[in-house]
Amino acid sequence: MSVVVATRDRPELLRRAIDSIVAQRYDGPIEVVVVFDRSDPDRSLERSSDDRAVRVIPNRATPGLAGARNSGIRAAEGDLVAFCDDDDLWLPNKLAAQAARLDEDPSLELVTAGVLVDFNGRISARVLDRERISHADLLRSRVSEAHPSTFVARRAAVIDGIGLLDEQLPGSYAEDYDFLLRAARRHDIGVVTLPLAKVFWHRSSFFAGRWQTIVDALDHLQAVHPELASVPAGLARIEGQQAFAHASMGNRRAAWTTARRALGRNRREPRAWLALAVGTGLVRSEWIVRALQAYGRGI
Repeated sequence: MSVVVATRDRPELLRRAIDSIVAQRYDGPIEVVVVFDRSDPDRSLERSSDDRAVRVIPNRATPGLAGARNSGIRAAEGDLVAFCDDDDLWLPNKLAAQAARLDEDPSLELVTAGVLVDFNGRISARVLDRERISHADLLRSRVSEAHPSTFVARRAAVIDGIGLLDEQLPGSYAEDYDFLLRAARRHDIGVVTLPLAKVFWHRSSFFAGRWQTIVDALDHLQAVHPELASVPAGLARIEGQQAFAHASMGNRRAAWTTARRALGRNRREPRAWLALAVGTGLVRSEWIVRALQAYGRGI
């Protein structure tokens, strides 16, 4: 098992993440590949034993999360490869449960699991009630319960079939959704219906407030996945996110136009209505984001 941890300037959180990986109740060997993105590698993290090892490498690909993960995947030596964000941690049985799921069903190439979202100490469980995610599911919804810190994939399938992370996505935003869409084109994604990772949301999250990046990345996502346009409610969700981003930047005309387009596809799309509320100037976008995060949700 190879675990890729992309990191940038979060040394204390990184050590917590590594400790949770090394402490896994997993019978096989685990190597942790820590990829330093736009920061100097900390060689003091390296360790080696018969069944647990930590390696440190620089990001040799495009700067950003997608490139860092790709550097780790290329350097990985395990048959299975997993991701863990540097500010998250794993529960002790995570790898054992997901490796067992892959063993049980050789057709699966990627397995995910539920998460516990911790926002300022308030914990919300996000767990799916089904054991598979289809491509059709992902066209309708991001399926946010499938968090990248729970991804475990067969490395050969990633290299030779699914493909590496898309380094062209602006700011690497939605690189996990893009990866899920490509994986699900080939096979359903397996799910362990238990929370197996703890995800921490905080103000230092790198995407907080990067509204133009979100707009640009979602444009790119639609361009490389034209099938998203085949499901009106799913496309309305994406346009609702863009409308909210425009409203958050004060681009009222763009917010209004994009929100109307989203509501034309799905009158019940909540992000579009929230964008209109922010566009009035009476509601601040950070209030909405903070309220949603308190319940383990996001825009």
